[in-house]
Amino acid sequence: MAEALVASTRLRGSRMGARSSILRNPLNVLAIGLIAGFAFCAVFAPLLAPYDPLTQALASRLEPPSPAHVLGTDQLGRDIASRLLYGARISLFIGVVVVASAGIFGTCIGLVAGYVAGLVDESLMRLTEVFLAFPPLILAMAIAGALGPSLTNAIIAIAAVTWAVYARLARGQILSLRRREFVEAARAIGVHPVRILARHLLPNAVAPLLIQASFDMGAAIIAAAGLSFIGFGAQPPTPEWGVMISEGRNFISTQPWLSLFPGLAILFAVGSFNVLGDGLRDELDPRLRRAA
Repeated sequence: MAEALVASTRLRGSRMGARSSILRNPLNVLAIGLIAGFAFCAVFAPLLAPYDPLTQALASRLEPPSPAHVLGTDQLGRDIASRLLYGARISLFIGVVVVASAGIFGTCIGLVAGYVAGLVDESLMRLTEVFLAFPPLILAMAIAGALGPSLTNAIIAIAAVTWAVYARLARGQILSLRRREFVEAARAIGVHPVRILARHLLPNAVAPLLIQASFDMGAAIIAAAGLSFIGFGAQPPTPEWGVMISEGRNFISTQPWLSLFPGLAILFAVGSFNVLGDGLRDELDPRLRRAA
């Protein structure tokens, strides 16, 4: 038990050091600033948006960026800046829901497989490998197509192809920790397996899961935009970035701002989460710290 406390203390100390080290990298600071900016826009979109994102004004359709519409208008006269702000709300919501649901489910599967081992481990890992055997976007398209085109079904489809990665990561961490002295000591004094998993194993296995979650936030945003672009995700007139790009593709040669600005939003959002994931990996992976 004492060693478990020491391990937990070391983990907390490494997290504190990671925060300070991450903030010393200008690229990480920029990524965190952009993520905070997107979150701010998502939360306060009703206050920041100059127009209703669904209100049509055909007399102002396809206007270029101007003082009245800083990012221009689309083919129905809707303000693109307002739709981008509300689109941030939708995209971040998708990322959070997908990462939370897939992360929790996959981690639970991995914890059980790694700790129980034997037939349970084999059965759960064979199921996991079925999902890992298919290209994620193709499998998500198949699931979304079977469920029907909607934002909710797109979220379900993306989460369904994401959880398996967390299961493999969690299982690998538990297999490396389950024979450690502090786990054997807890088991010897009769600590319940659920408490061992929650109190001793999971806190020491959380680092790679956090790194994967950061990468998956960006992956979920771009996957949702891709499904919406081909008609399997959010449906018009929803102000979702993939929908906006899809609606603007017919005007790409004459009014490029229709697709350019939502494309840039996806680029900066996904890039920010990927940069943050790289920063977390560099700081939380002990092998990389030793190499540095």
